Amino acid sequence: LSNSEKRRLLHFVVVGGGPTGVEFGAEFYDFFKQDLHRLFPDERELVQISLVESREILSSFDHNLRAYTERLIQKRGSMRIVKASVTEVTPTSVHLSDGSVIPCGMVVWSTGLAPRDFTTTVPLAKTDRGQIIVDTHLRAVGGPRGRIYALGDCAEVEGQPLPCTAQVAERMGRYLGRALSHQPTADSPEPAAFRFKPSGMLAYVGGYKALHDTPLGKGEGLHSWILWRSAYTTQLGSWRLRMQVPVDWMKTFFFGRDTSRF
Repeated sequence: LSNSEKRRLLHFVVVGGGPTGVEFGAEFYDFFKQDLHRLFPDERELVQISLVESREILSSFDHNLRAYTERLIQKRGSMRIVKASVTEVTPTSVHLSDGSVIPCGMVVWSTGLAPRDFTTTVPLAKTDRGQIIVDTHLRAVGGPRGRIYALGDCAEVEGQPLPCTAQVAERMGRYLGRALSHQPTADSPEPAAFRFKPSGMLAYVGGYKALHDTPLGKGEGLHSWILWRSAYTTQLGSWRLRMQVPVDWMKTFFFGRDTSRF
């Protein structure tokens, strides 16, 4: 292969500057910097990661944390932020709204969500984005009272617009489980209304650095990375995984990632 073809194949484009896109790009960067650069030294200068976002990256985070992340990425020689929107993706390139074309070997799509066909066709009141409008008990507005419920990304609580995140969907699921098992009494004919209290946000930005934006404080760097890893561990579903995953992290830290060829 020619150098230009190698450069194209080793150019990875991540579309979407939310937490998922930034974390994927950061993990990708670590993988190349810590493992592939050592295994394939002749190609190390050809690797490029482009993070494409038309607005601000990590827009739900504090301004200072966003600025810190942008400075960190700009210091990396093989990773960059592209401020544009994508108009077309071809097998060999990505076309941007400013007319430029990025030759690449792989595209990772991590942009906003769109409603499923079922959600768009069901005859219920919806927002401009196609989400089903629900009341504070997660009952669909306009449907038979107490017969149709909606939660997660496909729903928006009337008067409480919430982000489409796993944290919100998980809280809704817990609430709805309690609400459906509620036993009416004279003092409590129906369950209390749903109220979402955010626990905060965490994001990994590469190089053993992370961000945390919580009700108790904000920060970045190594201590935020430790907090991010600790929170991730507590969310694993079993004690077996809570023991296995940290062991895998330690193996990766000391011996590198598994780059076996299949």
